[in-house]
Amino acid sequence: MKVRVFVSLKEGVLDPQGKAVEHALHSLGFEGASDVRISRVVDLHVKAENAEAARKKGEEMARALLANEVIEDFYVEVIV
Repeated sequence: MKVRVFVSLKEGVLDPQGKAVEHALHSLGFEGASDVRISRVVDLHVKAENAEAARKKGEEMARALLANEVIEDFYVEVIV
């Protein structure tokens, strides 16, 4: 089954990459862009009996490696 893990910085955590992108957008004339935050998406296939088991495996992987829970939030979707 295909699992998609969305990882983003928690509110209040500085996002220097987001600030750099925001500055670049302004330099290109996109003055209306603000509060830019950079996130990431991880797609993977897992062996699982059903969607719930796949989601749980995705959450386990996120907690173990894909997200730093001190500064990042994540959520998992199963793609059917």
